[in-house]
Amino acid sequence: MASSYSIKTPNLNTGIYHIEKYYHHIFAGDKELISLINKLGLGNQLEWLRGSTGYYLNGKIRPMNTPFEILRALPFLDVLRLARLVMKARAIMDTEPYDEITAKEWIIDTAGESVYNNFFLPLLQSKFGDNKERISAAWLLGRVRIRSNRGAKGERLGYLRGGFYALVEAMAESIRKRGGIIRQGNVLKIEVSDGSVRGVVVDGERIECERIISTVAPQVFGKMLSGLDTNINYQGTACALFGLSEKVMDDVYWLNIKEDVPFGAVIEHTNFIPSSDYGEHLMYVTSYFQNQESMLCKSSDEELIELYLKGLEKLFAGFREKVKWWRLHRDMETAPVYEVGYRKKLLPYKTNINGLYLAGMFSAANYPERSMNGSIKAGFECADIMP
Repeated sequence: MASSYSIKTPNLNTGIYHIEKYYHHIFAGDKELISLINKLGLGNQLEWLRGSTGYYLNGKIRPMNTPFEILRALPFLDVLRLARLVMKARAIMDTEPYDEITAKEWIIDTAGESVYNNFFLPLLQSKFGDNKERISAAWLLGRVRIRSNRGAKGERLGYLRGGFYALVEAMAESIRKRGGIIRQGNVLKIEVSDGSVRGVVVDGERIECERIISTVAPQVFGKMLSGLDTNINYQGTACALFGLSEKVMDDVYWLNIKEDVPFGAVIEHTNFIPSSDYGEHLMYVTSYFQNQESMLCKSSDEELIELYLKGLEKLFAGFREKVKWWRLHRDMETAPVYEVGYRKKLLPYKTNINGLYLAGMFSAANYPERSMNGSIKAGFECADIMP
């Protein structure tokens, strides 16, 4: 499927494995997604493993999983202030009032400028780039609540062994068994007449229909049907996947970075899922970009990979020699920018056109932070209101 790569390798009996184009894991609170996985008979493939986190700071990887490790990485007072911020964030149930406050303002008011500059600023920079000072405190609260569920040994994360490709395939098979037809192609136009949906044009062929659910970004949807009123800003992602001959980091799955490199995070997938599942080691390197003029968007694949390799060599001496192959995937509409006032921009499931519905990252189920679970939930909620 389009969401995963199919990688051929002589190191496995199957000769092939599937791996997501973008790194994925799930959380214990992802109830709708976990329920769907079980319903489709994949529950035995879902495993909960420790996802270790590190921070590249001042030329050194510092583990950031346990309170003791955080204590060693940050000044003592910053650790106390950070702990207070996390406890306060987890106690806030209603994030709506914080939609009008910037994350920067709330962090500094709650924990001080040192915590903001030394801990949160690099994370916001890697996630939102030039938009970092426009991001709402509501997004931050949602993010902290999701990522602060740590035990004494670190964060517990879920992954579908064999990849989430298996989930997509199982969903597709379930649709086919119920008589559904799956068509892959370019949707060029949605036909509307007298205020109601009449059909959709796919690769030049008109398909008559009475109801449509669109899950694509509003900017993309607007090219198929004019008149959609939204000003939700999206940002893109340039995500590289490297096949490696050996591991790079010692036991670190997710590495956040405070360093002058052209990417914001390094995710060594096979420090989370065993390399024996793939017959080789795998690492994602990713960066967000805010417009199509960014070099992360304009550069050729080879130019961008070379840029990433130079940055990786800066962090890990001899990295280039470990690379067996690479893949690169870029998308201009990866995720909304959760800026101040975002809640007011959320799109309802039902539109003012009869038979036309919207469900996706722009829906309330994915606020104040997006996730696979939020998108599954949006789909169920949208289906429930359809006649």
